[in-house]
Amino acid sequence: MYKIRHDRPNCIGCNACANIAPNFWTMSAMDGKSDIIGSQLGEDGWEELDISDADFDLNLASAESCPVNVIHLIQIGTGKQLI
Repeated sequence: MYKIRHDRPNCIGCNACANIAPNFWTMSAMDGKSDIIGSQLGEDGWEELDISDADFDLNLASAESCPVNVIHLIQIGTGKQLI
């Protein structure tokens, strides 16, 4: 299992993540930034969502496409940040 962490305050709204993984990412009509669908929003503005191993590759591609590196994948259990 993995966790997606999204530094939403620093998102520039480029839409790359939503283009790659529209079942996980959407663009906010309020401010044009991306949101993780079904995520929890922390007080710091960061979003988090646990994902299965099967969803890892798609979200890795989304994270790698982000020009400002605000999408992070963390392995649950070890806490190791993979991106």
